[in-house]
Amino acid sequence: MTRITLIPGDGIGPEVIDACLVVLDETGVALEYERLEAGTSTMESSGTPLPDEVIESVVKNGVGLKGPITTPVGSGFRSVNVELRKRLDLYANVRPARSFEGTCARHEKVDLVVIRENTEGLYSGVERSTGKDSAESIRIITRRGSERIVDFAMGYAVKNGRKKVTAVHKANIMKLTDGLFLETAREVAGRYTGVEFEDRIVDNMAMQLVVKPHLYDVIVTTNLFGDILSDLCAGLVGGLGLAPSGNFGEARVVFEPVHGSAPKYAGKDRVNPTATILSAAMMLDHIGEKDAGNAVVSAVAKVIMERKHVTYDLGGSAGTLEMARAIAHEI
Repeated sequence: MTRITLIPGDGIGPEVIDACLVVLDETGVALEYERLEAGTSTMESSGTPLPDEVIESVVKNGVGLKGPITTPVGSGFRSVNVELRKRLDLYANVRPARSFEGTCARHEKVDLVVIRENTEGLYSGVERSTGKDSAESIRIITRRGSERIVDFAMGYAVKNGRKKVTAVHKANIMKLTDGLFLETAREVAGRYTGVEFEDRIVDNMAMQLVVKPHLYDVIVTTNLFGDILSDLCAGLVGGLGLAPSGNFGEARVVFEPVHGSAPKYAGKDRVNPTATILSAAMMLDHIGEKDAGNAVVSAVAKVIMERKHVTYDLGGSAGTLEMARAIAHEI
């Protein structure tokens, strides 16, 4: 039996996690959950949105499944997601974007993966006020951080039969930071055979993805660019409700949907659980239950294609739990 740290989160987090568990239970995989709270729900009881026991549990179990957690805009605590990744050194954020028939997405048969550096760049949190009307943020790029994320991306491509890795940067303008990232990426890619390597400037990459996403396979980039481009890719295939992710470190992984906590929808049984369910499928693959993970993805594809039990964002009227039960039924 595999023990999983389960972090429901807040907002819609508990709903999509509970819906996901309905699907996981149907796979027959022996999983045991250690359920811990983080986010707004722990501020009063613990004085922090990220209690130490959450970190300790993931370190102990090695695998976590997490719902979205609210990050206040402009004030309040820093992102729990960012802090969790930094404290656990979850340096590689893997965000697949795959088309499903029946979504009415702009493009069909898209199947690409954004691999985002997770621990440095502008999300390092090194910023300060420089006066009443100005502030500055420091963008940190290191050779070590660049080397390990590109090595992860190249290794991911080899392991998953992917043909090409594209490094995305802005080295034409940010010549020192992105220059270092690009230089390191080229060095690392040169160690691999059988996988094509190229690079693109980030603004051009955004346009290329909208116009011809089928030309791309695995994209590796820095923290902020990866955050933005992965949301763009989610839009190409039907929205954030279909966007899963995994945060990988050397010895531990946390899987979570890309979308936010959407507190205005909390408790309304409306939101799409697919991103969380697909994140769980990634988790099953990671723990060696590849057949079960494939069964979950196939069930998701069938339910979306039939359009009978899908949520409002996919053109249906089903609730969160109804869609999850339909996916479980297909398994």
